[in-house]
Order: sequence, then structure tokens, then C-alpha cells
Amino acid sequence: MEPSWDDLRIFLSLAREGTLTTAARALGVSHPTVARRVQALEKQIGARLFERLPDRFVPTSAGEELLADTEAMEKAALSINRRSAGLGDTVSGVVRLSAGEAMAAWLARHLPELRHGLKQIEFELTASHTLANLSRREADLLIREQMPDLGGIVARKLGRVAYAVYGHRSLARAEAELKSLPWIGFDDDHAYMPGQAWLHALLDGGKPAVRGNNWLVLHEGCRAGAGLAVLPCFLGDPDRQLHRIGSVLPEVFADQWLLVHRDLRALPRVRAVMDAMIVLFQRERPLLEGLAPRR
Repeated sequence: MEPSWDDLRIFLSLAREGTLTTAARALGVSHPTVARRVQALEKQIGARLFERLPDRFVPTSAGEELLADTEAMEKAALSINRRSAGLGDTVSGVVRLSAGEAMAAWLARHLPELRHGLKQIEFELTASHTLANLSRREADLLIREQMPDLGGIVARKLGRVAYAVYGHRSLARAEAELKSLPWIGFDDDHAYMPGQAWLHALLDGGKPAVRGNNWLVLHEGCRAGAGLAVLPCFLGDPDRQLHRIGSVLPEVFADQWLLVHRDLRALPRVRAVMDAMIVLFQRERPLLEGLAPRR
């Protein structure tokens, strides 16, 4: 009897995760199930697939050979899954969209118009810094500030987001006094975020008094008066609690890319959402680039 794909998936997960516990968690099954299915697979193949070390499972030479074949099978299965999703010709079903937290919040405010004419489509909107795996269909569409070098990914530039300095009106003073005021910024793990290098230089290498890991946290702290912050203009300009200090920071910007797997870009429901996103970004370009009149 040939090994089943279910058993091979468990083998593959254990090879990647290294422990029964993490493999079970990744698969959504129990710890004993992973151990039992791997033992059954070894018996069926007639070879030991793992070295049982004190802290982890390491593939044997036989396991390494099977791992290469199983990864090829997984790749083919994922491709079949993506391509089968595109066989239908109706604009209906679920479209999973992933973006950073600030962009996801902005998109959520525009969901009524995004869904106008797309009532048969269900939206799953996820806020995340991490890059969802399009090959595994963790998301159908991504909006990201960088274009990853990944095979099979098609990218479309949506536009550019501008940034400026904002503060509660009680802190809004002359630009010359900015250095002496309290600031809100990102923590060390997120120092790569737009505007943080500019702020670091302004403070002569010092750190902002309040630090977080999320644009929405910075926004709320800023509007509460805890300090000034560099924010994307689409967050700061519409907020009546905030005052923009100075103009857009010319050296701080983030291009926005719409990413889709090439196997899914022709899927009618995905194509429809992509078209709606493109129209939205084109219409809201003045706000995104900090050129819209303040409300």
C-alpha cells in the first residue's frame, strides 16, 4: 500500500518543526496523532525517517530523501488548489486581503464602497506586519510597502503614502521647537518603519519618550496628547484632534504594492476586488499623498 498524502503531510510538518508539539500545533491535531502516524509511515516504508534526539526530531538520510519528494508533492498540491480556485467564472466567494494595521484600518473605513457592486463577495481583512504566504493561500491579496522577490508573485503599484509630523493641538508649536517636545515612536524591533530614521536624526540619536509596535497605538497616543508622532497622512489629516506641524516630510514615504499569486489573478472574484482597490487608491491619492484639504 502506498503512503497516504495525510501521513506524508504529518511527516513534512515534523521535519520542518522539529518537535511533536510544534508539528501537532501547526497541523491542528494531537501530539499522539503525530507520533502514531509517523511510526506507521516508517513501518510502511520500512526505514527509520527520524533520529530521536533529546530535544528534537532530525531526518535520517532516508528521511531527507523522502523530504525532497514530499516537498515536491506539496508544491504540486498547492498549485492544484490555486488553479482549481480559478476554474469558476462567477464573481462570488471569499477574498482574503492582508495589509499592515494602519492600511487595514483605512481599508475597513472604505469597505462599503469597496463592496459596492460586489455583494456576493465575502471579505476577510487581516492586519499583519508579516508577509502572508500567497502560495499557501493564507491570503489572496497583499498590500505591502516592499515588493518581495518571490517566484509566482505579480505586483501592481497602487500609489504612494506620505508622512508628516502630527500632534494634539495642545502640543502644536513652531517647527523650531520640535526637538524639545515629547515624541511617540516605534520600539527598536520596528525601527525600520517609515519616519523612524528621520525622528532618530532629529533627536540626535535619542529615543522617543513613548514607544510602541503599532501605527494605531502611535496614532491614539498622539491624539491623546502624549507626544508628537510621524504618521501617515491618511491617518493624521482626517483626525480633527490632530494638527499637522509643517508640510509633508519629503524624505519619508512608502510605496504601496498590491501582490497576488499569478495563479489567482484571473480568478473573477479576486480580479474584481483588485479592480475596486485600484479605483479606490486612484480616487484617494490626494489624501494618501498628504495633498487633500484638511477637514
